[in-house]
Amino acid sequence: MKLGRIFTRGLVFDNPVFVQLLGMCPALAVTNSAENGMAMGLATTAVLLGSNLVISIIKGFIPSKIRIPAFIVVIATFVTMVGMIMKAYFPALDAALGLFIPLIVVNCLILARAESFASKSTPFNSIVDGIGMGLGFTVALTILGIVREFFGAGSIFGFAFMGEFFQPATIMTMPPGAFLALGLLLAIYNKITSKELNEL
Repeated sequence: MKLGRIFTRGLVFDNPVFVQLLGMCPALAVTNSAENGMAMGLATTAVLLGSNLVISIIKGFIPSKIRIPAFIVVIATFVTMVGMIMKAYFPALDAALGLFIPLIVVNCLILARAESFASKSTPFNSIVDGIGMGLGFTVALTILGIVREFFGAGSIFGFAFMGEFFQPATIMTMPPGAFLALGLLLAIYNKITSKELNEL
């Protein structure tokens, strides 16, 4: 498979959130602001990139009976590293994301890419796949965070754009708002991409 296709598949056509509906727990829980959504996406991308690379390198040494536990150990190692970096250099973001950083270990997106791609591909292809899927996840969470923050607080990345006349829909920063915003974005995304696919 061509590298461009591997990259764009994760970014657009097989987007983890808008197409595959993977990683819904953090997508719904931490996207009450654009900053939180982007931070969660980038943390997941870092873990995905590292685990894809290592798993693609060591796949020949892992017995098939223990491949899933081995994959989880690799993923947990990178999650621990990302968690420690965030605690040291981004304590506010670490506090905002809370438990969802350690829970990256069980994010079905990362384990799915390890099992379906990295364990069967070359290290370079696995890196490209990790970047594409990770950026696709990051973009989706950031867009979801932007929508929720804008309608729920009248701001984007903490910068207020609306005047005093604006009445925020506080439900958008609450759990029900996550479902409403995600449903709306899924409909828009599928409408746009289905039209593009029909034109190809």
